[in-house]
Amino acid sequence: MSKLGLAALAAVVTIAPVAARNPIVPGWYADPEIRVFGDKYWIYPTYSDDAGKPDVSPLFTPDQAKLRRQHTVRPSYLQQTFFNAFSSPDLVHWTRHNHVLDVANVAWAGYAVWAPSAIEHKGRYYLFFGANDIQSDAEHGGIGVAVADRPGGPFKDAIGKPLIGAFHNQAQPIDPFVYRDDDGQVYLYYGGWRHCNVVRLSDDLRSVRPFANGTTYKEITPPGYVEGSFVIKRRGVYYLMWSEGEWTGSDYSVAYAMGPSPTGPFRPMGKILAEDARIARGAGHHSVVNVPGTDEWYIVYHRRPLGDAKGEHRQIAIDRMTFATDGTIEPVVLTNTGAPPRPIGRRQ
Repeated sequence: MSKLGLAALAAVVTIAPVAARNPIVPGWYADPEIRVFGDKYWIYPTYSDDAGKPDVSPLFTPDQAKLRRQHTVRPSYLQQTFFNAFSSPDLVHWTRHNHVLDVANVAWAGYAVWAPSAIEHKGRYYLFFGANDIQSDAEHGGIGVAVADRPGGPFKDAIGKPLIGAFHNQAQPIDPFVYRDDDGQVYLYYGGWRHCNVVRLSDDLRSVRPFANGTTYKEITPPGYVEGSFVIKRRGVYYLMWSEGEWTGSDYSVAYAMGPSPTGPFRPMGKILAEDARIARGAGHHSVVNVPGTDEWYIVYHRRPLGDAKGEHRQIAIDRMTFATDGTIEPVVLTNTGAPPRPIGRRQ
């Protein structure tokens, strides 16, 4: 095992609140994706900003150092070179796993490591992520894929280059979300700059393959789409969800659409998550988890505390997500209490 892997395993920190609460963990984190692996919930977020002592990658290669000297849109992007993850048996008590992926194990990535998406496949774990915030096809970066033997990593680059390293249908290659349909086909949804694409992944998850009509990058951009796509399926209906508004602003929010297949067509249904001036600002870039064996759903998202204007100061929250009798999603109520203890496999 690498020194980085040993350090990550040695740096596990248990975070155990006496009761449920939002935000669920200390620190500035964003773009949280929640998954169920075995008997635990796992959350993989973007590291948004330092909170106290800076958390940094252990090293950069000469090529990475050169890459980091290029212009970045925001200085904070240089801090975002790794992912910490969090695991929980019950949505309340969380354990932090440090640097489950680090650019030390991804030679082509140097900064702006964002929005991870995880999946178990054939006994291994794959983590998709954006890196380098490319602004054109002339720059090197995009969506990568890393692999590990455990959900807590260490994840290592699976293919030695970006999986998607260029703009297609004007979609910036960021914010990946990986989804396995009932027939076993795995799809990757992604896109920034107000365009959303979906691609089919190969059986080993290391390449993309065309749809039946020959199209490889299928655009499914709904009205209002900005970034952060996510898909669930419930009772035969597919729900495409996404973030709208400016990520540093009060209008950051989540909307959704409903459709008959993982590629649509999708019918826009409106917003379900937005800021509450009494609770928090700018609620968005979410994920959703279904408690296995139940019809209980929880939405995990980031939001900014009241009175804090810094865009990077984002925190992870969990709240209940419910459906109306017609299958539409009820507006989510932001809370400070968060989720109740919900162990996997226990009936309520």
